[in-house]
Amino acid sequence: MVNAEISEEVKEHIDDKFTIDDISQYTPFVSVYALNALGVKGKHNFKDRTIILGTAYLIMGATVNILKHTGNVERPDGTSKNSFPSGHTATAFMGAEFLMQEYKDVSVWYGITGYVIASGTGFFRMYNNRHWLTDVAAGAGIGILSTKIAYWTHSFIKKHIFKDKETLNGMILPFYNGKESGLGLVLTF
Repeated sequence: MVNAEISEEVKEHIDDKFTIDDISQYTPFVSVYALNALGVKGKHNFKDRTIILGTAYLIMGATVNILKHTGNVERPDGTSKNSFPSGHTATAFMGAEFLMQEYKDVSVWYGITGYVIASGTGFFRMYNNRHWLTDVAAGAGIGILSTKIAYWTHSFIKKHIFKDKETLNGMILPFYNGKESGLGLVLTF
């Protein structure tokens, strides 16, 4: 009886809308910056890494939002009709591929860990009744492909858009406003 009472008390003080997948989606790409801050050097410097991440995020975000707004797939919990594809999963797999690309020459385990976290994010999107398996699979593919495209186009983007910019400074800050969570990115170049 004591366990049930404690469980109910905890549920009263926890926002049901805030789940682990709201944070885990960002963990793989934030890990790239954390590893670098801890002295583990990746493939690219801060500027190039941030250009690649920004490009991947733009490609992924645009693709996910276009599909969500043109599709009509109802979520498993019935709350809306923008289930396809999973944006959380796309973000997580975009970050996992980013982590893999930056640190595969240091240790493949960094990338594998990123993919495990991304897979967990997708699992929790289904477990929390927010997405179907097809939503999660599509999100994973979009996330991975977005990062691959960002790496393929990096030299062109760096040469034509950031050609005269020697430095790039930025800051990533998490936020949670009681209803939504995310990351804010500020760049100066």
